[in-house]
Amino acid sequence: MGKRTLVRRRGRGGKQFRAVIVGKIAPAKYPNFKLEDHHIGKVVDIVHERGRDAPLAKIRFDDGRYSYVPAPDGTIVGSTIEAGTGATARAGNIMSLESIPDGTIVCNIEKNAGDGGKLIKSAGSSAVVFAHGTEGVTIKFPSGKFLTLNQKCRAMIGAIAGAGRKEKPFLKAGLRAKYMQAHGRLYPTVRGIAQAAVYHPHGGGRHQHIGRQSSVGRTTPPGRKVGNIAPRKTGRGRIKDPNQQA
Repeated sequence: MGKRTLVRRRGRGGKQFRAVIVGKIAPAKYPNFKLEDHHIGKVVDIVHERGRDAPLAKIRFDDGRYSYVPAPDGTIVGSTIEAGTGATARAGNIMSLESIPDGTIVCNIEKNAGDGGKLIKSAGSSAVVFAHGTEGVTIKFPSGKFLTLNQKCRAMIGAIAGAGRKEKPFLKAGLRAKYMQAHGRLYPTVRGIAQAAVYHPHGGGRHQHIGRQSSVGRTTPPGRKVGNIAPRKTGRGRIKDPNQQA
């Protein structure tokens, strides 16, 4: 009979495939301030949260409220952060997109006004305020894509700290395994062609090759449904000769 393929085992939703929740501190988002208000906060600590690459800045605002946000580059304990109307476009300040000039580097951007920040929160990432228009503010992301957001959405000036995280190699498989476990990602993974035929449809044979086309139909049964699922076209694109008759 064999056993279920890896994709099907993960789809069951077992505990070994879920993200670890132990070691979490608090949701990393802006406090629920009104846009017309002006608040001043002080960074009281910089902490690490499990499963998060960027450091978190613990901020105490003037009303006694505490908030955790991804620390922008250059943040130190004791630095001051402004939020709301009247804040200047200085690194670390929290402003609405309508108040941020074009060409400014921003991070921790709200996708919907008041959600506390959903975009550009990983270590070393940043986006650029591209243009202001009647439909909203256009943001250019690191991928090169553009997105127009509500001008009332808030963002933080600067780039997220921890840009050199990927420069240090893991060196040992155990360290990578712990990292992947904290992020809820599967490790290690085995290629289908490297498995035996009873474990994966691509397995078997004296050499590591599929042995057949990897395209399968939409109605293929679950045990066989691996590879290119109902592709529109595969292989090398060929230009049809207009002089050749069909």
